[in-house]
Amino acid sequence: MRCNLQRMAGSGRSSCSHQGRGLAFFGHWRALNGMKVLVTGVTGYIGGRLVPRLLDAGHTVRVLVRDPGRLQTRPWADRVEMIGGAVEDSETVAEAVKGMDAAYYLVQAMCSGPDPSHPDRIAAQKFSEAAVGSPQVICVSGLLPDPSGKEIPPHLWSQAEVGEILASRLPTTEFRIGPLIGSGSAFFEMLKGVTERPTAAFGPRWIRNHLQPIALRDLLAYLVAALGRDDALGVVELGSRPQSYRQMMRVYARLRGIRRAVIPLPLSAPALSAAWVGLVTPLPN
Repeated sequence: MRCNLQRMAGSGRSSCSHQGRGLAFFGHWRALNGMKVLVTGVTGYIGGRLVPRLLDAGHTVRVLVRDPGRLQTRPWADRVEMIGGAVEDSETVAEAVKGMDAAYYLVQAMCSGPDPSHPDRIAAQKFSEAAVGSPQVICVSGLLPDPSGKEIPPHLWSQAEVGEILASRLPTTEFRIGPLIGSGSAFFEMLKGVTERPTAAFGPRWIRNHLQPIALRDLLAYLVAALGRDDALGVVELGSRPQSYRQMMRVYARLRGIRRAVIPLPLSAPALSAAWVGLVTPLPN
């Protein structure tokens, strides 16, 4: 799937890749109308933006959220059914999925490491056990690097494990995506903050690394279109053609009409890179 930067400047499971094909490939994926859908993770970046898309597509939406009060200011709050609770609560999950045609699992604890007590693993195990019998579960994880290359980062390892846990008990569609580009996304805000620094844009040497980003609106379109589709089950990889972070910085600068020299710095240690991000962008380390 192709990611449009210009728009934004203003396991044995089956697997397929839609990289670089754009939404033309999306043509035969027509979302079914009038489905009953459960959405978790609605206070997160993706979940909160997915709900209005589902409503506009004619679906009935139920949300599972720890604190329903956090959703009262959302413009779609009075159009959904809210259930208070956590994905780790088996009784609440069993009640939440009852009568649903599909469920979106968009919860992520943002912890790292292959620890058996990892919060993401526990949450996915409990949810999958309680949701047995659900026709379809849809989740999002990160694209994994070439297994012959470097070690998989802990957060990507954890996300992939969540997908495996869900798929071990439930018919699961797992979208594996590259960095997400959308207003307010951490990746885009970092790209924006770094590039708009006065005079020159500096960055760690990993800005030469190649990535496969995806636009938020494209991901949301796929999430909606996958509903009720047996041919969408398994792992689906989404992302643009490979391009370096440095290339994206240059594209952003050109579209914003600013002149920037993009200069890699000899920073490779994670701690130094994190400190650099905190220094030059609004994002915390």
